[in-house]
Amino acid sequence: MRTTAVADRRRPALEATDLYRFYHAGDDETLALRGVSLRLEGGEMVAATGPSGSGKSTLLACLAGLDEPDGGTVRVQGQTMTRRSEVERSALRARAVGMLFQTGNLVDHLTVEQNVVLVQRLAGRVDRSRVAALLDEVDLGHRRGAAPKSLSGGEAARAGLAVALANEPVVVLADEPTGELDDVAAERIVQLLRAHAAAGAAVLIVTHNRVVAAACDREIRLFDGEVVG
Repeated sequence: MRTTAVADRRRPALEATDLYRFYHAGDDETLALRGVSLRLEGGEMVAATGPSGSGKSTLLACLAGLDEPDGGTVRVQGQTMTRRSEVERSALRARAVGMLFQTGNLVDHLTVEQNVVLVQRLAGRVDRSRVAALLDEVDLGHRRGAAPKSLSGGEAARAGLAVALANEPVVVLADEPTGELDDVAAERIVQLLRAHAAAGAAVLIVTHNRVVAAACDREIRLFDGEVVG
């Protein structure tokens, strides 16, 4: 396997400090995050668990710079993600953060290969040899020209992972990546994520699956917007 972009071990790959996120609906206020802090080092795979509504997906969005917290700071390898323009956040995310969703990682009208190339192009560095090697790594070299709608559930998940890893990110954030997969396909996704942690990335997996959580190095448990363990 090609080595993942190596994290600077003098600083955490990802650090969040006192994150708060509020949502308003009329006179009602929901506190989705209540002072959440965490630190991820390069080379570790961490599970984020908790019941539905505990703030896991909101946390992931704030860590990736897809949502702006109302308070607190997110840093990726020492570079501040919060309180920057959307253009700056997008550029940092493209360079350093890979996102894997349960669904929605793929653009329907592009082939598997074109989806990976698109993410590289957004970061300004298309590497065709990297694309070919990555598709082989996720066992999709023979499906590089396939349309997303023709993929099985396991193939689509692996294609989404190839998209997330296209730019050799220092941080990989995965939101329920095995939620709709059978046990064999889920195990393969976890193996691939583990391999990239071993190659130097920090991997955070939001999951309800106890088997997936047990495969991680440690677990961060959330309840009602707070870290409880």
